[in-house]
Amino acid sequence: MTQEELFDLNIDKPDEKVFMQVKRNWDRISKPLDSLGDFEDVICRIGAIQNSEHPEIDKKTLVVMCADNGIVKEGVSQSGSEITRAVAVALGKGISSASTMARKVGAEVITVDIGIDCNEEIEGVLSRKVSRGTKSFLDEPAMSESEVLSAIETGIGLVKELSEKGTDILATGEMGIGNTTTSSAVICAILELDPSDVAGRGAGLSHEGLFRKIDVIRKGLAKYSFDGLGEKERAFEILRTLGGLDIAGLVGVCIGAGIYHIPVMLDGVISACAAMVANAIAPGTSEYMIASHAGREKGNVFTLSELRLKPLMNGNLALGEGTGALMAFSLLDVAMDFYNNAAKFADYDIEDYERFD
Repeated sequence: MTQEELFDLNIDKPDEKVFMQVKRNWDRISKPLDSLGDFEDVICRIGAIQNSEHPEIDKKTLVVMCADNGIVKEGVSQSGSEITRAVAVALGKGISSASTMARKVGAEVITVDIGIDCNEEIEGVLSRKVSRGTKSFLDEPAMSESEVLSAIETGIGLVKELSEKGTDILATGEMGIGNTTTSSAVICAILELDPSDVAGRGAGLSHEGLFRKIDVIRKGLAKYSFDGLGEKERAFEILRTLGGLDIAGLVGVCIGAGIYHIPVMLDGVISACAAMVANAIAPGTSEYMIASHAGREKGNVFTLSELRLKPLMNGNLALGEGTGALMAFSLLDVAMDFYNNAAKFADYDIEDYERFD
C-alpha cells in the first residue's frame, strides 16, 4: 500500500434507515423510552453498521498488537522492554489478563507481534513483525514511511481475514512498554495540547518519572514540525515521528473495521489514540467505533471527545491488553439479549409510549 492509496480509502456511512428501525424496535419493548440509555444507541449503531435490524455480536474477536518502543531508553517507564515479550508469551499461552477475561465473554484473542524487540517467533502469537521496535523519537522519527504503511496494512488485512471468517464485532488491545508515552505524544501533537495536561503515570511512574516523561514528550514535540500539511498527511507524519508500531497496527484495524463494516470496541488511551489517527486518515471511521471506558489516562478523555464517542463505563481502568473492551462486551451482551428477547408492549396489551421529540 502506498500513502496515496491509503489516503484515497473511502469509508461508507452506516445505514441511517436501519439505525432508526432498530430504534423503533427498542420503543416497542415494554419499558420507558430510552431507559437503557447509551446501550440502546450502541445497539442501533451496530445494526446500522451490519445493515440489519437484528444485529449479532456472538462472534467476538480481540486483536492485541504488541510492539516495543525506542523511547523507553529515555526512562519514561517503570519497566524495561523485556516485559513486552513476556506479556506476549503469556497472551500466546492464554494466561494473560486479557486471555482470562476473553474466555468469560466468549471472545477469541489474536495476539500479533508487529514489532517486539526479539528474533524468535512466539508460540501462539501471530508473527507480523515490521521491525524490532521503533527508534527513540528524541533521536530520529520513530518509524519510516514504509514501516508505518506496512503496520497499517497489516491491521487492515487482519480485519479482512476476520471478516471472511464471520467475526461480528472486534475489540482493540495492545501491549508495548512505553506506549503511554508514544500515544500521549501523538495526542498532544494532533490536538495541540501540553504534555502536562495529557501524560499520566502509565504502569505506575513516580512523581519524578512522570515529570521526566512529560519533559521527553515536550522535547519530542519541539523537535518536529507538522505545519503546512493537510489533515491526512499531518496525522500520518505525527504517527510516523512520535508513534509506535502497535498504534499503527491498530490504526489499520480501525480503518479495516470501516472498510469491512464491523463494529470495533476501543479499549483505553492507546486504542483511542489509534482511533483518532485512523479517523483523520480515513474520515468516517469513527462511525464504526464504540468506546468501552473512560480510562485513567487523561489523554483518553481528550481523544474520545475529539471522536465524539461517549464511553460505556468509567471504572478508573488502566490495565490495557484490551481488558476494558472485553468487560464492555459483557455489558453489551446483556443489552443485546434484552433487545432480542424482552417482552413488548403488545405482549401486555398496553399501548406503546409516544415520542414527542
